[in-house]
Amino acid sequence: MGKVKGILVMDVDSTLIQEEVIDLLGNQIGFGEEIAEITEKAMNGDFDFEAALKARVALLRGLPESIFDTVYQQIHFQKGAKELIDYLHAKDYKIGLVSGGFHETVDRLAKELGIDYVTANRLEIVDGYLSGQVTGPIVTKEVKVQKLQEWAHLNQLPLSATIAMGDGANDLPMIHKAGLGVAFCAKELVRKEAPNRIDVPDLAALIPLIEKRENDNESH
Repeated sequence: MGKVKGILVMDVDSTLIQEEVIDLLGNQIGFGEEIAEITEKAMNGDFDFEAALKARVALLRGLPESIFDTVYQQIHFQKGAKELIDYLHAKDYKIGLVSGGFHETVDRLAKELGIDYVTANRLEIVDGYLSGQVTGPIVTKEVKVQKLQEWAHLNQLPLSATIAMGDGANDLPMIHKAGLGVAFCAKELVRKEAPNRIDVPDLAALIPLIEKRENDNESH
């Protein structure tokens, strides 16, 4: 492997994967619609993310830990996910996931694709059941920016060599901070404010944007 050339930091739910895992968990307990409604408001920036997360997680109380195996079967990678990851690894890039979702599913997704770094929320489990609480620090929009900076620093990369991509309001600060910030099939607010947009549900559509940036850099 050569020197690390860049890093892509991306959101998970509705970006790397097609679903919102918390909505799938809600469906298992009969609160799917209520949870999806809060998710939508939070992603549009109409509801504080941390408050929205706590309100949704409280509704999951009593689900067995085994629910993650059930829900994992319902998750689909976004089209082009493996193609994008393989392309970046071949170019000596690292890939990090920053998720308002949960380690219980995100770690498995990361392992399946060979992703380098993961930060997500963790659900508290007591005696094999979800307690309705989150344990440890919550992944907020500020944490997403911190991780982008931390992983860039770890690989001795300037922020100009970073890429950030996501779909929700809590992804906007890292999208603005990165060298290449991209809204992916995003909510209206994010599409308006992000410097770059991908409106087709295919992660491989990021590749031409990366190549264009590299060509622009070489020509300067």
